Amino acid sequence: MSRRPTKKKKQPKKRGWKTAKTADILELYELSVQEPGSEVDIIDQVWQEQRGRTAKILREDFCGTAAISIEWVKRREDNNAFGIDLDSPTLEWTRKRLPDRLDDHQRSRLDLIEGDVLSSPTQCSDTILATNFSYFIFKTRDEVRNYFKIVREGLVDDGLFILDAYGGSDSYLEMTEDRDLDGFTYTWDQNFFDPITGDVVNHIHFKFPDGTKIKKAFTYEWRLWTLPEIQELLLEAGFSDTVIYWEGTDDETGEGDGEWAVSKRGEACEGWVAYIVGIK
Repeated sequence: MSRRPTKKKKQPKKRGWKTAKTADILELYELSVQEPGSEVDIIDQVWQEQRGRTAKILREDFCGTAAISIEWVKRREDNNAFGIDLDSPTLEWTRKRLPDRLDDHQRSRLDLIEGDVLSSPTQCSDTILATNFSYFIFKTRDEVRNYFKIVREGLVDDGLFILDAYGGSDSYLEMTEDRDLDGFTYTWDQNFFDPITGDVVNHIHFKFPDGTKIKKAFTYEWRLWTLPEIQELLLEAGFSDTVIYWEGTDDETGEGDGEWAVSKRGEACEGWVAYIVGIK
């Protein structure tokens, strides 16, 4: 799991979360990072624009709490999802909460798999997701290309691979950014960047009104991949084409407006998130 730098969302009210001792870091993570409804909207938009149909089978790699997979099976009655992650405690956390999130029919269409995305085969999927930048854990071109090849093999004939990436001038800085949410503060800490290797170390911290903190609730040791590199590696892995979905800008705030469109040119801003689509 990871942090989406420009994610904006309305925070649900969660009363009583006033201390580090009483907080659940996975629930805090979902509230501060995840926006599954918007993610599913993007999937539907991409499929209509690129394939003219609606996808039914989703595989969410590096799924964490499987928020997108959960939203996927809720969206339509014939949607099915596979969520794959190596972290057993996180998957168990999710399984315990499924009865409160999904009815019996919805749960029957969700399969959570504890395993490696490189070696956990499922039935062929319409869409495979690698969001929240988790594939940045692969630090060499060979590793990324190999993962992309495995993804391609797991797609149906007209399948789409949807990834996200972040960048901008601020992404190369060692800096922190705070966001005040309902009952806690989320801190994104770009703790380390090596311009020679592209290695980064990022942390997520949480702070509470009583002054208590959860330091390094999550840590990510990644390589910061660029959009040209990702597109080149998708083509080298056998995808027939790639497209970039770029977010529009709100004229009043100068921030992202939540509207995504295919673009061949981006904007040299301080921070951005883009979606990359690998077309089989």
